[in-house]
Amino acid sequence: MAFARTCSVALVGVDGVIVEVQADLEPGVAAFTLVGLPDKALTEARDRVRAAVVNSGETWPQRKLTVGLSPASVPKSGSGFDLAVACAVLAAAERLDPSAIADLLVIGELGLDGRVRPVRGVLPSVLAAADAGYLRVVVAEQTAAEASLVPGVTVIGVRSLRQLVAVLTGAPEPEEPPDPVGGRPDPLMAGLMLPGAGVRGLPGDAAARMDLADVAGQYEARRALEIAAAGGHHLYLKGPPGAGKTMLAERLPSLLPPLTQKEALEVTAVHSVAGLLPAGRPLIDRAPYCAPHHSTTMPAIVGGGSGLPRPGAVSLAHRGVLFLDEAPEFPVRVLDALRQPLESGEVVIARSAGSMRLPSRFLLCLAANPCPCGRHSRRGEGCECTPAMVSRYQGRLSGPLLDRVDLQVQVAPVTRAELMQRDSTAETTEIVAARVLVARERAAARLAETPWRTNAEVPGYELRTRWQLASGALNDAARQLERGLLTARGLDRVLRVAWTVADLAGRDRPDRRDVRTALVLRTGVEQGLPLTERFDGWSGPSGPAPEGDGDPVEKEKRPARPRTARTKPDRHAETEETVV
Repeated sequence: MAFARTCSVALVGVDGVIVEVQADLEPGVAAFTLVGLPDKALTEARDRVRAAVVNSGETWPQRKLTVGLSPASVPKSGSGFDLAVACAVLAAAERLDPSAIADLLVIGELGLDGRVRPVRGVLPSVLAAADAGYLRVVVAEQTAAEASLVPGVTVIGVRSLRQLVAVLTGAPEPEEPPDPVGGRPDPLMAGLMLPGAGVRGLPGDAAARMDLADVAGQYEARRALEIAAAGGHHLYLKGPPGAGKTMLAERLPSLLPPLTQKEALEVTAVHSVAGLLPAGRPLIDRAPYCAPHHSTTMPAIVGGGSGLPRPGAVSLAHRGVLFLDEAPEFPVRVLDALRQPLESGEVVIARSAGSMRLPSRFLLCLAANPCPCGRHSRRGEGCECTPAMVSRYQGRLSGPLLDRVDLQVQVAPVTRAELMQRDSTAETTEIVAARVLVARERAAARLAETPWRTNAEVPGYELRTRWQLASGALNDAARQLERGLLTARGLDRVLRVAWTVADLAGRDRPDRRDVRTALVLRTGVEQGLPLTERFDGWSGPSGPAPEGDGDPVEKEKRPARPRTARTKPDRHAETEETVV
């Protein structure tokens, strides 16, 4: 009896499980049995491995062959076990030294001609191997750069089974024709990059180069976008069609700072499993942008599918932006399914074939029209929707979901002057992103001894007890809480936004003005001056705010103006008469 073993990795979501591949040869009728809970693709490995071994110039053992994948209780899927099975069979047949592959972790699919094809999920597989103490990993040559991102692991990239046998036996490596041939796309990479999935903002994507200065007007929405990027706060843009909601959301990823090494590995692991890792770019170091269509199903948003679940949009947008355009058009069940990952930063999916945990720490951006026709406003001009239709349309975004959204901004229609004239005061993405980076660094320095890195991640209890606000800063928020206009979760999120506003302004702690700004951004109710005049050092098209006018506390000390009464506006008149 001859026996040999090597190791590979089974992926459950983005977590890897080390699988021991055992090959046993016994006297008897020639047969090939594969056990260990394989799926359909893995069961077909028997034919692929046999053809690859023969076409590589090796002899297939004419005995009873049993290949076991242990632990047998873990479901195994995909074709990434082919190369490990071939190595174990050749070692059991004494073509390879069994001790040479015992501590080797092998990942790769075999073609019928013996070439090694790359598979998805190499990075999380190698991360699992490093955690288990493996020092040498064999992968396809095309994914060697991705595997090399894991420190402390020696990566062996091979083109064919013949090359791997030569490396393990010390023989001269055979010459393999390079791919692609004649300038055609590499056919071996076809299984790595799946089409679609609605993910943009990856390295080299033109969407990542959109400039914020291209947006006409919308100074309050621009500032809200900056606050969302600086603190990682969720954003809800409300306004009529054509106001610029989608343009603003598409430029939000460009404001986010580059990913840290740890964050980049997390994002790359998810995209590698999903088959969205661009060829030739093994590491994603920019925030991804995922914008699924409103007809997207529940499994496509939160993850799932037949058999073992796959990452959904909430995981593909990890450390980036998930944009839901026309949010009320999404199914209500899909929208409410976002509530749990918004709180925990991860999603746990249970299916009959197994359960998995996927990271989902994303920045949610919602965009919606005020009504089905899009022309509803306080004046009601031009809207053909009945009050019941408007209420039903706006009610598709549930209260618990909106309670988890920090910034809720009304996007006004663009005026003719803003649209036709070039605004020289509009700031570019580069300028705003620099301020966002400084604010993030201030928050990271304050949170250095904690597990959090952005203000949006800090629990409300910590904000209320560990870091103190200026005296009297919470008076307005406390009144809103007493009146029932603000929930306990809403108060915590107001505090988070206030800290972000203070970080952007360079203050050590939020004052009453910062809290009032956060209340305006959450409730839409003015607590003093308009939003564009609430920030130090920021100027709109009319120049900087007058000194002293930006402090609502100072405004309260001024004498009240005479009250005026307005007549009911005439929709057909161009102006409104004011009666004193």
